[in-house]
Amino acid sequence: MEVPVSPRGGQIDIGEVLKGKAGKIRGLLKENGIAISSLAFYSMTILDSAEEQDFFRKTIDACSTLEVDVACTIAGAVRGKGKRQTLKEDFAEVFSNLADHAKANGVKIALENYFATLLQGLDHFRIAFESVPNETLGLNFDPSHLFWQQIDYLEAVHMFGKRIHHTHAKDTEVLNFKLRKVGVLDEGWWRYRIPGRGGIDWKAYVTALKEVGYDSVLSIEHEDPFFGPEAGFLDGKRFLESIIY
Repeated sequence: MEVPVSPRGGQIDIGEVLKGKAGKIRGLLKENGIAISSLAFYSMTILDSAEEQDFFRKTIDACSTLEVDVACTIAGAVRGKGKRQTLKEDFAEVFSNLADHAKANGVKIALENYFATLLQGLDHFRIAFESVPNETLGLNFDPSHLFWQQIDYLEAVHMFGKRIHHTHAKDTEVLNFKLRKVGVLDEGWWRYRIPGRGGIDWKAYVTALKEVGYDSVLSIEHEDPFFGPEAGFLDGKRFLESIIY
């Protein structure tokens, strides 16, 4: 399970973990048969905010204390600068330091490739990892953000497999009857779905992950408008269990 955290509170209080409550939390998780795959702090302003960078550093510390392997975040963005320039400058400075801290604590950083951040396409992935060669820094890989952009998500897995540290299992449905009317620059012609309800080839995707040596979670991210919270997760779980081998 991916657990969201925030300076303003979350499902786990990072401050309490670092004050010595990690043992109690681990005990509660064990009693309930729950394992944490990652702690996740997502903020578009992380590159601009020293406070948010410090909080993510503490999130990494909490991962280490709780014996969680991965800390998830996003690459953010900087107003008024192009993505490539920002990756080579602001991103490189901030995430080189964070990756060094994570490596020292035995934790990996996984950046979700959310399209509105610096990691929109595969060229952006390449520049990011050239700018921060430390392989502690990698991806929380989400094929749904690539699919509707017509970017090859299978090629992405093969190109950046060593950098995939966590995954989001989310599908995307393209509404061709709307796309033909409004074009790609308008809205409403695609939507996120539970795995198996959209256009992603999940059998090929899981095979690609296996081919590059990925052996960790497929974390269902539920943004499907047609399912309630529990029903959506159960539908996704049934589908993924039917194709995983």
